[in-house]
Amino acid sequence: MGKRPWRDLIDNSPARRRFLAQLAVLAAAGSAPVWAKDFEVSRWPAGEPMPALRATDLSGKTWRLADLRGRAVLLNFWASWCPPCRAEMPSLQDMAAFYGPDKIIVLAINFKESQGTAARFARASALTLPVLLDPHGDIARQWGVHVFPTTVLIDAAGRPSAVVRGEVDWTGQGGEQLVTPLLPTASPPPALRT
Repeated sequence: MGKRPWRDLIDNSPARRRFLAQLAVLAAAGSAPVWAKDFEVSRWPAGEPMPALRATDLSGKTWRLADLRGRAVLLNFWASWCPPCRAEMPSLQDMAAFYGPDKIIVLAINFKESQGTAARFARASALTLPVLLDPHGDIARQWGVHVFPTTVLIDAAGRPSAVVRGEVDWTGQGGEQLVTPLLPTASPPPALRT
């Protein structure tokens, strides 16, 4: 009798066992948030409306997306317990400072942590980005966020462009390629890194 190709798919290799173990952990976690060191980009689904955003930052200021038209906006969902979130934050801040608030605003939306925890992280990290609070995870849920960090890219016209899941070096070439098309000006920026 001939070889059955499907038998090759049913093996007991170490790679398959690792994959199945990871799959079991994810299944057991249910809807528990996970974090991602590498990143993937997916386009915002055509025709899907963008959720409204109204959130308060650490100083009590209320932020609304509608008030930010004319500038690119990055909604970065993060938590202090997430190693890739902590690693990504300095490059997000550097990128925002490089372009300036007249071109881009990065809103760092803290997931389910107290105001004190978010403020301590911001102080310890010398974070100057607006840190918005999502103490119950309602904003993350509305935006479909389950992986941290997740960054939603919104162009200067207020249209959602893409969702980035995982850690990005926002000052590197990959970050620049994601951000440049969102900016209000068509001219390419100088290189972020020299």
